[in-house]
Amino acid sequence: MEMRRRLPIGVELVKRGVVTELDIKKALDYQREHPSIKLGDILHRLEVCDGQKLIENIGEIVGQRGILLTSNSLKINPTEYISLEICKKYKCIPFEISGGKIKVCFTDKVVDIKTDPVKMLLLNKGLIMEQYITFESDIDRILNNLGGQATKDITKTTSSGTMIELVDSIIRTGIDKRASDIHIEPLMDEVRVRYRIDGELFTAAKISKDKQQQLIGRLKAISNMHQEKQEAQDGRIVSYDDYNIRVSSQPNIYGEKFVLRLLKKNEDIKSIFELGYPGTQEELKKSFNKKNSLTIIAAPTGAGKTTTLYSIIDYLNSPEINITTIEDPVEIRIDGLNQIEIGNKSTFSGSLRTVLRQDPDMILLGEIRDKETAEIAIQAGQTGHYVLSTIHTIDAIEVINRMRKMGISDYDIASTLATTVSQRLVRRICPECKQKREFTKEEKEEISKIAEKYGEKIDFTNLKTYDAKGCKKCNNIGYYGRIGIFETLDVSDEVKELIIKGASTIEIRNKALEQSYRPLVIDGIRKIIDGYTTLEELNRQLILY
Repeated sequence: MEMRRRLPIGVELVKRGVVTELDIKKALDYQREHPSIKLGDILHRLEVCDGQKLIENIGEIVGQRGILLTSNSLKINPTEYISLEICKKYKCIPFEISGGKIKVCFTDKVVDIKTDPVKMLLLNKGLIMEQYITFESDIDRILNNLGGQATKDITKTTSSGTMIELVDSIIRTGIDKRASDIHIEPLMDEVRVRYRIDGELFTAAKISKDKQQQLIGRLKAISNMHQEKQEAQDGRIVSYDDYNIRVSSQPNIYGEKFVLRLLKKNEDIKSIFELGYPGTQEELKKSFNKKNSLTIIAAPTGAGKTTTLYSIIDYLNSPEINITTIEDPVEIRIDGLNQIEIGNKSTFSGSLRTVLRQDPDMILLGEIRDKETAEIAIQAGQTGHYVLSTIHTIDAIEVINRMRKMGISDYDIASTLATTVSQRLVRRICPECKQKREFTKEEKEEISKIAEKYGEKIDFTNLKTYDAKGCKKCNNIGYYGRIGIFETLDVSDEVKELIIKGASTIEIRNKALEQSYRPLVIDGIRKIIDGYTTLEELNRQLILY
C-alpha cells in the first residue's frame, strides 16, 4: 500500500485557505534571517491570520490537537504538576486538569520520544496526559513569566556586579517577591537559587559554579558563621532594617547549601478570623478562653501553626493576664508578653519547669516534642494554667493518638485536653485577575460526594466559582497569598469518656461527627464556595481525587 506523503506545512495552509501564498513568501523571507524559528511560529508573529485558527490547522496537519495558549488558558499553576526546570527542558506547559486527565501543551517541534518522559512523570502522579501543541513563542513567554523578573535581575548582577551586590540582589529580590525562604543550592555544574512563595518553590536563577566559594564565603560573613567550618551551622543576618533573617547551612556532595528564612520585624499579627478561622466570636471564646486545660494546634511543618498560636494569644492578651511564651525561636515579638527563646543550653521541658515558678496564667509552648515536655504541659494544665502548644500530626483527632504514643495516660489526656485544632494553608486566588464562572458538572459531583459523606448538603443554585488566571500582581501564577482551612475538636464529656475507655480514634471521630466537629475538607469546600481558593488547590493539599 502506497503511503501518502504529507505536503509542506506552508502548502497545506494555503490549500486550506488559512494563509495566502504572499503570507508564506513573507514568512520564508523572515525565516532566512531567523533559521531556528519554525514557519508556523513566524506566521503567528507576523499576525497574518487568527492565531487560534492557525494553530488548529497546523495541529490537524501534523496529527495533533492545536490550541492558542494564553495566560487565560491556564486553569492551573503548571509548576504544581511539573517543575519549572522540566517545563523548560521539554518546552511544555500543563494548563488544565479534570477527572484525572491533565492537558499539556508542547511546541510543534516535539515528537513522541520528547513527550514520553513528561507523560511518565504525570502518570506516576496518577494523571493521564492529553497532548496539545501550540506556538513556541507563547510557551517561552509563559515560562518566562513563571520564572519571573527575579532571574533577569539576579543574572544581570551576576554578570556585572560584585559578590556583595549579588548576595544583596538575591535577598532583596526574595523580599520583593514575598518569599518566606531563599534556597541557595550547590549542584554539579551550577548554584541554584530558589524562592518559596506562598508555600511553593520557584527557581529564580542559576549562578556559575566558579562563583560558588565566593558566594558561600559572603553568606557566612554576613551570617556570623565560621568561615573554615565545613559542617552544619546556624546564623543570622541583621543588616536589613525590616527583617530578621535566620540562616542555616548544611554540607552536601557539591558544597554547602544555605536556606535563609525571611522573618519580618514588627509584623502586625492578623486576627484568627483574617487567617481563615471559620468559627464565630462565641465559638472562639468557647474553644480557647479556658483555664486548667491544654489546647493543641496540629499540622505538618510549614502549615501555619505558629501564626495561629500568635493570633490566639493576641486575641486573649490583656494586662490582667500573665502570659509567657517558650519558643524556638521567637519569631514575632508581642508587647506585653514574656517571651523566652530556647538556646543551645536550654530545652522546652527545662524552660517550662522554670516558667511554672513565674506565676503564669497562660503559657504558649512552641512545640510538644517528647514525653517529658508533654507530661509537664499536662501538669501545668491540671494545676490551673492554660497551655497552648503544637504537635506534628495529620488532624485534630490524631492528636489524641499522638499523645498516647508519647506515653501519656488516657486519664491525663481526657482530664486536660480541651481543644485540638488542625489546619492547612491553601493559596488564595489573586483578587486582581480571578474570573467568575459556573461550577462544572464534574466539580459539582466531586464536592457533593465529599459533603454528603459528612452530612453536609450543597445547593449549587446561584453559586459560582473562580478561575485563577494570572496577572502582573501574582506573577501570572493566579494565586496571591494564602488562607487557612481549619477543623476544631472541642473535647466534650462524651469524647472524654471514650478517651478514658481507650476507644480508637475511629470511634472518637464518629462521636465527634455527631457533634460539632467537621473535618478540614468541609472548611476547604466552604472556602471554594466563598471564592477564596479553587478545587484544584484544595486537592493539592488534601488529595481528594
